[in-house]
Formats: sequence, structure tokens, C-alpha cells
Amino acid sequence: MATAGRARFVNDSGVEEILIGIREFECLGATPPHDHPHIYLDMGREPQIRCPYCGTLFRHDPALTPHEARPQDCIIAA
Repeated sequence: MATAGRARFVNDSGVEEILIGIREFECLGATPPHDHPHIYLDMGREPQIRCPYCGTLFRHDPALTPHEARPQDCIIAA
């Protein structure tokens, strides 16, 4: 499965929650080489999802674009 165009997020700052503008994405945990297995997450219709590896809570915010996050430093530029 190709990852081109898929939003990718990291949680280097260790925040409990990341607001994102997309429902399907990839969680890396932290910036490599401190990452966990890269996992594809899909919220479906749910408003949030928790990464089973790092425990970060990702909450969908429809006010954000698919290439935005709060905090902004949690998204990896494609």
C-alpha cells in the first residue's frame, strides 16, 4: 500500500490530544528513529481514535484542512 498523499502525524511533544482535519491517516508515534511501527488509522464516522501504540488521542476537527493539525508541529509535511 503506497503512502503518498496520506497525512502522517508524530507526537514528539507528548501532548495527550492532537486535533486533525482528516479521518484516515498514519501515526508514527515520534520522529524517526524514535518512532513506533507506522500504523494506519481510520476513524470512520467516529469523532476520535486512539493510537494503540503510543496512546495519542486523535480528534477530528472539521474546521481544519487535511494538511493541518493542532499543535501544527505534529503533522509531517508530505
